[in-house]
Amino acid sequence: MTISGFSFPTAIRFGPGARREVAGHLQSQGLKRPLIVTDRGLAELAVLAEFRSLLDGLEPAVYAGVAGNPTASQVTAGAQAFRAHGADCVIGFGGGAALDVAKVVGLAATHEGMILEYAWDHPGVRAIERELPYFVALPTTAGTGSEVGRSAVISEDDTHLKRIIFSPKILARTVFADPELTLALPPQVTAATGMDALTHNIESYLSPSYHPLCDGIALEGARIAARSLLRAVREPGDIAARSDMMMASMMGAIAFQKDLGAVHSCAHALGAVCHMHHGLANALMIDTVLEWNQEAVPAKFEELAHVCGVSGGGEQFIPWLRALKARIGIQGKLGEHGVTFEHIPKLVDVAFADGCHQTNPRPCTRDDFHAFFEAAM
Repeated sequence: MTISGFSFPTAIRFGPGARREVAGHLQSQGLKRPLIVTDRGLAELAVLAEFRSLLDGLEPAVYAGVAGNPTASQVTAGAQAFRAHGADCVIGFGGGAALDVAKVVGLAATHEGMILEYAWDHPGVRAIERELPYFVALPTTAGTGSEVGRSAVISEDDTHLKRIIFSPKILARTVFADPELTLALPPQVTAATGMDALTHNIESYLSPSYHPLCDGIALEGARIAARSLLRAVREPGDIAARSDMMMASMMGAIAFQKDLGAVHSCAHALGAVCHMHHGLANALMIDTVLEWNQEAVPAKFEELAHVCGVSGGGEQFIPWLRALKARIGIQGKLGEHGVTFEHIPKLVDVAFADGCHQTNPRPCTRDDFHAFFEAAM
C-alpha cells in the first residue's frame, strides 16, 4: 500500500509507514524539540521506542502520564513537562485518551487559568487568545478518531465528569495515520476500539440533525468497519483490515460533528461512574438503545443493513450487531463487567445530564435511561 495525502479539514498522511514522515515534517516547520504525549502503557512498549528512533535530527522528550480517562491533572502535568523541556511542538502518540491530552497540553502550557476553564460549558469560559504550539497526531488505536477531532474530552479529577474543550484551534496540524502502529494491539482492545468506531458511524447517521455530508461519511465508515472488524480481531497482522479500521475510526469522528445519541450518553456515564473503557461501554449498550430507537427511524436501519451487508433488511440489523459482538469476543451484560444495580441511579444522573442524547432519534427521559441500564444488566 502507498501513503495517501488528503485534507478534511486536517491534513492527513495515511498508510503503512506514515510515521516515518514525522521528523522531516517537523523539521520543515523549523521545529526540533517535540514533547511526545503518550500513555503509561505505551511508554513501556517497543512501538514507542521504535518511533523515537525515527526522530533523527530532533530532541524529543516524553510525557507518559496519561492513564485511563484523561483528567485535568494529567493535562497540567503535561504542560509542566512541555515547559520543562523547552518544547516547541507536541506529538500526540496513542489512543483517544493520550490524543485528547496532547491536544490541550500546549493550550495549558501557554495560556492562563485552569484547563477546564476552557471547556465550552464553563460559566466563565476562557477564550483561546494566542496561537497554540504546533501539534501533530499519531493514533495507535482505531476507535475514537480523536486525531481528526476538534474537541478534547477531559474529566474532572474529583467527580470524574467529562468536560469538553471544543475549538478548531486544537485540531492537529497534520495527522500521520499509520495502521502499522495498531498491529500489536491485543484482540480485546482491537474489538472494543473497533466497536467504538462502528458506534460513532451508526449513531451519527441515526441523529436527526441535518447534515447530509456527515451522513454519507457515516454510512461509508459503517460499511468499511463492518467488512473488516472481525478480520482485524482474528487476523491481527492483516494490514488491509487494520487500515480499514483506522479509516473507519477517522470517518466516525468526522461524521459525529453532526452529533451522536443515547448510546454515547450511557457510555459516558459508565466511564464516569464505573471507569469502564469507552469502546466496551458503547459495545455493551448499543443493541439495547438501538432496539428502542428503531421504531423512530426504520428507513435508516434499512440503509444501515444495506451498507453493512446484512441480509434480511433493517429488522436483522440489531441481531447482526449482537452476533458481530459475540464473534469478536465481546460477551456478557453490564453485570458481568463490574456494574451493579446500586450503580444505576448515579448512571442515570450522569447519562441524563450528558448532551449526546439531545440528538437521539427518540427523546429520552430519565425513566428511559433507567430502563436502558436495567435491560443491559
